[in-house]
Amino acid sequence: MYITCLDLEGVLVPEIWIAFSEASGIPELRRTTRDEPDYDKLMRYRLAILKEHGLGLKEIQETIAKIDPMPGAKEFLDELRSICQVIIISDTFAQFAGPLMKKLGYPTIFCNSLEVAEDGAITGYKMRCAQSKLTTVKALQSIGYETIASGDSHNDLGMILNSKAGFLFRSTEQIKADYPQLPAFEEYDELLAAIKEVIKD
Repeated sequence: MYITCLDLEGVLVPEIWIAFSEASGIPELRRTTRDEPDYDKLMRYRLAILKEHGLGLKEIQETIAKIDPMPGAKEFLDELRSICQVIIISDTFAQFAGPLMKKLGYPTIFCNSLEVAEDGAITGYKMRCAQSKLTTVKALQSIGYETIASGDSHNDLGMILNSKAGFLFRSTEQIKADYPQLPAFEEYDELLAAIKEVIKD
């Protein structure tokens, strides 16, 4: 039994924080897990900037409402879900993901949650579990699944390297250079073909 684990941002939808950086005019918010491997450090950095500018959940959700999946992402996901089980494993937050899941046809997503004050200020965040992507694929393997994983960033490498098959998708040149053993794809049909090949074997 195979289950495919996909990252969300950068793979199926544009990066939320980059979109919000552009909407808010705050270039510092462009930093993502492609740039910063330490997720806790990255989130503390982001929350400090939001606080400094008096921005909260409402403003970010307004930006998210205007984000559409990447061209071809929903069709890719629909076809993939017709041949195997699929879980999106993301370090995003439930308060961000909802509108995007609607546009993708409500796939299963495992993600984290934000701590939000009554005035809408984001005061912190709660990770679903430590090393959530790696922990999740190991848990799936422990109940009898073979995992296939794909993502684009530093925080995806644990699940990619520890799956039966792992693929980089639209990753950075640096990550591709650092992990030459990982097949790297730019187009959905290439990734779909690679996953089908694994399942066929």
